[in-house]
Amino acid sequence: MKKLALFALLVVPAILLASGHDSGEASRYFAQTGRENDFWPRVVNFTIFASILYYLVANPIKNFFKGRREGIAAQLKEIESKLQAAKDEKKDAQARLDESVHKAAEIIEDAKLEAKILAEKIAEASVNELSVLEKQFEEKITLEERKAAREVIDEILTENITAEDIMLDETKVVDIISKKVA
Repeated sequence: MKKLALFALLVVPAILLASGHDSGEASRYFAQTGRENDFWPRVVNFTIFASILYYLVANPIKNFFKGRREGIAAQLKEIESKLQAAKDEKKDAQARLDESVHKAAEIIEDAKLEAKILAEKIAEASVNELSVLEKQFEEKITLEERKAAREVIDEILTENITAEDIMLDETKVVDIISKKVA
């Protein structure tokens, strides 16, 4: 729309001024001014018109383009800063990813070591428990053997030896009791 208005401002006056009339018109102009054509007055008028137009429109047009240039530069700087921020975020994310991968590898390695140590401790505890159980079993066997031997001896003694077979006189009884008391 602005281009059409500007085009109309420049072209319409040129068309109107360029339209000529019959030679009768030219002779009337010659009679009034003493010249055959009005080229130089039109040049002067156009120059005055162009200078007034420049005076009125030049600063706003300059300011418009200056503002446009500054706006574009500001947008470009903003886009560049966003691009740099995105690159920095990407770099940070990559660094965090690398760090996470490294930590994951460390965690896996630590878990393997802990599992190995735990398995060794469990094996050692099992061996210790087995040895304790074996000792207890051996002690129980020994105890049961003694118990069985006592029972056999007691049985043999009770069956074969009676109170009548053992003769104790009074002095022996007093000796045994005094030993037990002392």
